[in-house]
Order: sequence, then C-alpha cells, then structure tokens
Amino acid sequence: MWPWGHAALGYLLYTVYLRLRAQGTPTGWPVVALGFGTQVPDLVDKPLAWYLSVLPYGRTLAHSLFVAIPVVLLVGWVARRRKRPVVGVAFGLGYLSHLLGDSLHALLTQQWGDLFFLVWPLTTPPDAETVGLIAHLRDIDGSPFFLFGLLLTVAMLVLWNHHGRPGLAELWSVVPGQRRV
Repeated sequence: MWPWGHAALGYLLYTVYLRLRAQGTPTGWPVVALGFGTQVPDLVDKPLAWYLSVLPYGRTLAHSLFVAIPVVLLVGWVARRRKRPVVGVAFGLGYLSHLLGDSLHALLTQQWGDLFFLVWPLTTPPDAETVGLIAHLRDIDGSPFFLFGLLLTVAMLVLWNHHGRPGLAELWSVVPGQRRV
C-alpha cells in the first residue's frame, strides 16, 4: 500500500473507532500521532533496506509484530504517563493499520506466504524486491488494489475536510514563523 493509502486507512479506522466508543470525531494532536503511526513502518524499513542495506527487505523489522507490539505498548505507556492517552491510542491504531494495509492483498488472495513480514525474523523474505522510491514510483499501475488505495484516500480527504481538517493547525503551529491556519 502506498503512503497515502496507509494514512487514509488509518484515519478511516480511527474515525470508526471513535464513533464506536462515542468519542466524537478525530481531533488535533491525536490525528498527527495517527498520521505518523501510519507511516512509521515504512520510514524505518524502506531506508534501512533500500539505501543502507542493513535489512534484507523493505518490510521486515518495523513491520514485524515482534517490534510493532512493543513499540505500540511503549508509546501508549508514555502517552498515558504524559496524561495524553488518546495520542497513544491514535499512534497505535495508525501503526497497526499500516500492518493491516500491507496484509490486505495477501489476505484477500489467500497468499499466506506474503504475510512473512508479520513474524520476521522467524521467516525469510522473498528474494526479489523493487528497491528504491523512484523504482517503486515507476511501478505504479492501475491495479484494483492501487485504485482501492486511491478510493480510500479520496474518502479520507472528504471526511477529514468534513471534520475540519484536524491536525493541520497543530502541524502548522510548529513551523517556525508561520501563523495558525
């Protein structure tokens, strides 16, 4: 799944989570934490595999449940200690939604071997991988899964705008010399 698809899936799942718990709509800093959480696995694994050759594949270390679960629990614990538990929940949901997004194709097509990353290093990654951002951008196609990610993104953007674009003012406030939007 592409970054925008991960962000969209995370935001939509977080919105459903808040609705089910009768906690209203997404707000400010939790949305920032959610957005960051949806990107963390790729921000760790892709550079370490593609550019530094520290990892064997672009979906290993931070995509593994052996790393994801402790990271989510640690962030949740820190957020609770800082009296911001909702930020920890949002981050955790974002992180785990990333793993779900990367698992969707394998789950739908029942290609169980493609879920290797969830239990890495107990399993080995496939031999071949498109390496590098430019190579991946060249591989964009009009597959149903790619189009699904775009559809999720459009739905998220409509909903995010309807919610008043939560998180945007918070992000803008940390840019030096900028006024709040």
